[in-house]
Amino acid sequence: MAVDICGMAPLIQVFDMPRSIRFYRDVLEFRVVETAGPDGDCGWALLERDGVELMLNTAYEADGRPAEEDPARRAAHGDTCFYFGCRGIDDAYETLRGRGASPQPPAVASYGMRQMYVQDPDGYMLCFQWPASEEMREQWRERYAAG
Repeated sequence: MAVDICGMAPLIQVFDMPRSIRFYRDVLEFRVVETAGPDGDCGWALLERDGVELMLNTAYEADGRPAEEDPARRAAHGDTCFYFGCRGIDDAYETLRGRGASPQPPAVASYGMRQMYVQDPDGYMLCFQWPASEEMREQWRERYAAG
C-alpha cells in the first residue's frame, strides 16, 4: 500500500509572532486560518495562500522570551529557503517593494529559473521562481495541470 501524501505545511520558529504574521499576511497575502490564542498574541498559527500552507510557532514561551533576538539563532536560519512557484516575478518584485519588503532584483539562475529572493523577519529566505524559457514553462504547465 502506498503512502498517500496530499500536502505539506512546514513549521518555522519565529521570534515575534505579531511581526511574522504581519509579514506573511500583509506583505505576502497569506490568510490566517487558525491560531492557538488571539491572532496577534498566539504561540502558533496556520497560514494559507493558494493551497500553500505554512505554520508559525514562537521560538520561546511568553514568559521565557528574551528581550532581544539571538543573532546566532537568526544566522542559523540562513540554510533554510522556501521556494514558491510564481508566474509574475517582475510584478511580485514591485509589489513586495511597494509593501516595504527588500527583495533582491529578479535574475535567471544557471539552471534556468527566473528567481527573486527576499528574507522574512526571522531571516528565513524565500525564493519566488518560474521557468525562464518557454520550453521549461511548458513542462511546468504540464506538471501543475496534472496535480
